[in-house]
Parts: sequence; structure tokens; C-alpha cells
Amino acid sequence: MRAALLVACAAVLLLAVLWDGPEPRRPPGVLVPYEPDQDPTPLRQWPFKDSQVTALASFRVRARVLLTGHYWWGNQAAVSPVDLTLGWRLMSNQEVLDGLHLYRMRRAYAWAPRNGRLPAGGTEIGAHSANMHMVPSTAELAGRLRAINRGDLVDIRGYLVEIKFPNGGTWRSSVTRTDSGNGACELVWVEELTKYTVSQARSRISRNRSLTVAAPIRAARVSKRFPDTLVDF
Repeated sequence: MRAALLVACAAVLLLAVLWDGPEPRRPPGVLVPYEPDQDPTPLRQWPFKDSQVTALASFRVRARVLLTGHYWWGNQAAVSPVDLTLGWRLMSNQEVLDGLHLYRMRRAYAWAPRNGRLPAGGTEIGAHSANMHMVPSTAELAGRLRAINRGDLVDIRGYLVEIKFPNGGTWRSSVTRTDSGNGACELVWVEELTKYTVSQARSRISRNRSLTVAAPIRAARVSKRFPDTLVDF
């Protein structure tokens, strides 16, 4: 009986650690129309938790949170305790997401068709989503990142970085959104984090409607099926 109770407690604890919460629903057509912003930056290096950080590029991403991952043990978790799988443009559209199964893996993510057929081209899906390792620059930002949930709309600013650990290991960010496989995730030094609710985003759309121009989705076929609804933040 005691052994069964311990197993049950362990299962509950494991579920609390790994479960990403219920899949959120958003109205069809919700779309964050912005590509991530990335620009060259002068060489910058600074110490962080016994490691050395090198900035590779300045970076800003506005996106819908598709999955979250939390980590507590190891060198990587010490500097990056949270992963956010983010989607923008077509990958922030509920109609596209309804056609996909999204899977969180250890420090990575994968997707598969929900009904045997992809709702958009695989290249487009991959180019408009990414698993990003968050490196909070402060303890306050670390707490706020841990509080991010699936379905949230976020605006993150900072740098893509490389981290050299004291044991000689190196962790380097991807600097393109079109790669895949090992090393394809972004390693993001977070200096600013803003979270928006859908209602707040819609309020901004309403106030700025006369100034906002919809950015087209790359694939014309997808653009026709999934009309733009702007989230302007």
C-alpha cells in the first residue's frame, strides 16, 4: 500500500513537472503578423553564473506561446530554466494549430498532422515556429518566464547568444529561423518581457486600425484560407 502511494505521488509530481496544461483555444484567424527582428551587434561579452556570454545578434520576437518547458538540473538549466516554443504569423493562427499535434521534447519540440494532413506546408510551419531557450538576465525575469503559459502572447527583447561554461562546454544559438535538428534552437538572453492577453491585443488593434497594414503570409494558398487578423504590439 505504501509503495503504491509513493508511486502515485511520484506520478503526480512528474505530471506537474511535465504537463504543459490544457491546450488553449483562440478565435480563428488570430495572427501575430511579425517576423522576429534580428540585427548584427558589436562584440559584447559578460559573465553570468560562472559562465561567459557572447552576444551574436540583437533579437526581438513577438509570438504566441505554443508550448512551455521548465528545467531545474544541469549546466543548461542553471542559465536557461525555461523553454518557450513560439509561433508567429500562420503558426499563431488557431485554424492552423487545430490541424497539428505539437509535442514537447527535452529542449526541443516536434509537430505532426492531427488528421493525417498538414494544414500548411511543412516549410512554412517550420519557418514560423521555433523552440527557444530563454536566458533570463535577472531573477525577476526568471520568475516571470516561469509564469508564461500556452496561448499567451509575448514580446521578448534581448540577444541571441553563445554561452561558454566553466567546464569547457559551449552552447550556441541558432541565428536563422529555417534550420532544423540539433543546434536549431535559439538561445535568447532576455532583457525585456511583455505579456498581452488577446483582449489587450484586440484593443490595440482597434486603436491603431487606421495605421495598421496586414503583412501577407508567404504562402498564397495559406493566406487565402487563413485571413489576417492583426495582433499589433
